[in-house]
Amino acid sequence: MGSSIFTYVQQLEMLAFFSGYPLIYYLVRLLTRNVSLKNIRGTETVTILPFTYALVGTLYLGLQLKNLYPDYTPENVSHRIQQPYLVIWALMSILFWIPSLPKRQILSVLHSFVFFFILVRDLFFQLMGIISDQDIIRNDMKIYTVSIFLNLAAFILILLSFLIADRKKPPGF
Repeated sequence: MGSSIFTYVQQLEMLAFFSGYPLIYYLVRLLTRNVSLKNIRGTETVTILPFTYALVGTLYLGLQLKNLYPDYTPENVSHRIQQPYLVIWALMSILFWIPSLPKRQILSVLHSFVFFFILVRDLFFQLMGIISDQDIIRNDMKIYTVSIFLNLAAFILILLSFLIADRKKPPGF
C-alpha cells in the first residue's frame, strides 16, 4: 500500500489537469456552432483549443518541477515518478505549442482521452463491483470538476490573449 498511495495521488494529479479537456473541447465546439463566437482574428475559436491544452500541460510540467525541487537528479526523478509512461504522455501535451500540431484540433482531444478513460475505468469498476470503495469515485468526481474549471480558465485566458493581441494590431494587418 505504501507505493500505491503515491501512484494514486500522481494519477489524481494527471486527472486534475487533463481529464476535463474533452468536455470543454466539445462544449466550445457546440457553442461556436450556435453562438456568434466563431471568429477571432479571422480564425475559428476552436483553433485555439489545442493552445489551451498546451497551457494546461505547461502548468502540469510546472507542478512536476515544483514537486521534484531541489533534487532534479535522474535517481530522484525515477524514484518520485510512479507511472513514467503516463507522465511522459501527459508531458507530451506541451508539444501542442508547436504551430503545426494545433492545426489538427482532434489530436489534442485524442491525447486527453487517455486521462478521461482512467476516470471512465474507475466508474466502470465501481459499477461492476470490482471497486467497493465509494471514496475513489467521490475523489474522481471532485478532481474531474476541478479539471473542468482549470481547462475552462485556461481557455478563457488563451481567448483573452488572442483578443488583446487582435486589438493591438495596427489596422491593415
